[in-house]
Amino acid sequence: MGVARGNFEPSNPHPTLPPEKGKESAGNHQMSKYLTAALYKFVTLPDFTELKAPLLACCEAHQVKGTILLAEEGINGTISGLSANINAVLTYLRSDTRLSDLVHKESYADKQPFYRMKVRLKKEIVTMGVPHVKPSEMAGQYVKPEDWNALISDPDVILVDTRNDYEVAIGTFQGAINPKTNNFRELPKWVKNTPELRAKPKVAMFCTGGIRCEKSTAYLRSQGFEEVYHLQGGILKYLETVPKDESLWKGECFVFDERVSVDHDLKPGQFQMCRACRHPLGHDDLASEHYELGVSCPHCYDRKTEERKQAYAERQRQVELAEKRQQAHIGAKFTPKNSG
Repeated sequence: MGVARGNFEPSNPHPTLPPEKGKESAGNHQMSKYLTAALYKFVTLPDFTELKAPLLACCEAHQVKGTILLAEEGINGTISGLSANINAVLTYLRSDTRLSDLVHKESYADKQPFYRMKVRLKKEIVTMGVPHVKPSEMAGQYVKPEDWNALISDPDVILVDTRNDYEVAIGTFQGAINPKTNNFRELPKWVKNTPELRAKPKVAMFCTGGIRCEKSTAYLRSQGFEEVYHLQGGILKYLETVPKDESLWKGECFVFDERVSVDHDLKPGQFQMCRACRHPLGHDDLASEHYELGVSCPHCYDRKTEERKQAYAERQRQVELAEKRQQAHIGAKFTPKNSG
């Protein structure tokens, strides 16, 4: 569109034509109302602070909700809304020449999986806390989803799940090592304390959408690992691409929105979320004596003070009252159910 480098303001600030380029579709789910687009790119954005306000305005103008992170190292986010509106925001993003090849992954849901729209400024678009690791220059080798099974079945490969422990708990690849980290910042320490990673010549890493793998493989290369691979497009692209009967994925995939998890068809899964600790909850968790809606679950009941539990209980009461009145809650803007 002839937009100057670093400028997020196309000639038409609210385009409506759907972009074809950079689209990774999860199939035809047009019967579902809401399109969710997951996106990221490691690219130098020295003017990232100036990009926040116009980007937020574009999202709000198109009634798109979700979270987008901006940092000097790039962009990362997941947004949801009506298909035409999501495509309008994606077109807007790609009007910046640095993001013209921005790739996104699609899935569909019957309900809006986000309550509000946020654009946040960060030091990193995925926080590792290790300076000078540049995925745009140092990331490992991409492996396409259709080639992933062959790679991780190689006896010379060590397979590592780079996600957090609570994500791994509900699904992972067969034979993957779980670092048992609580957050991504803990991964470098785990790497340094795990000499077994060097026991085989190749290391393959994966994550939900690809962003953590890019940074983790870049970190491994900075530590002297030579043959490092990562799943292109992450688990979500693998589930979209590889048929169930050929899949080496076991369980569901945790996602950071109100869907909580998705199954192999990328449809909302069976898990719910604890509003106190955000841990995914299965049938056994929900049946536990330690589960109280909006207040606690088996994973956090003994880590919360009574004062905190009372605060959560009051919040849950307000949420339920708002729902009965058809009013906004948890930061959402109320829209009447018959508005379409």
